[in-house]
Amino acid sequence: MADIEENKQLARRVPEDIATERNVDLIDKLFAEDFVEHGPFGQRTEGREAAKEDMDKFLDAFSDFEAIVKDAVSEGDTVAMRVTLRGTHDGEFMGIEPTGESFEVPNMVFTRIENGKIVERWVQPETLGMLQQLGVAESPMS
Repeated sequence: MADIEENKQLARRVPEDIATERNVDLIDKLFAEDFVEHGPFGQRTEGREAAKEDMDKFLDAFSDFEAIVKDAVSEGDTVAMRVTLRGTHDGEFMGIEPTGESFEVPNMVFTRIENGKIVERWVQPETLGMLQQLGVAESPMS
């Protein structure tokens, strides 16, 4: 089993190096070939190529996107992270035309690692808050 600190460093590379620094090709090096991501709304991404496509689409929608790791805790083969996401909506996102609005929301990510590769991620951003900040959704609590 890999060292807990090594697992944390590997998990952090997704928000820090792949997303914020826009090094999407790192997915080939860091992710297992049969990688799976579980996202909001029941979204499921399978494989490195699909993960790269999803990341490219997201980064195209938010050209100044940043993902800032606030906390990372590791136990066994899993790393839990609290990440702040922020950016400006200047490209199509989920079929929504650019609004020019900015957002900043929390995101919870669990990353499972095997043999030094990321094999599975569970990603849960505060999507409703993001869509509200972009001006395309209202709170059901209003």
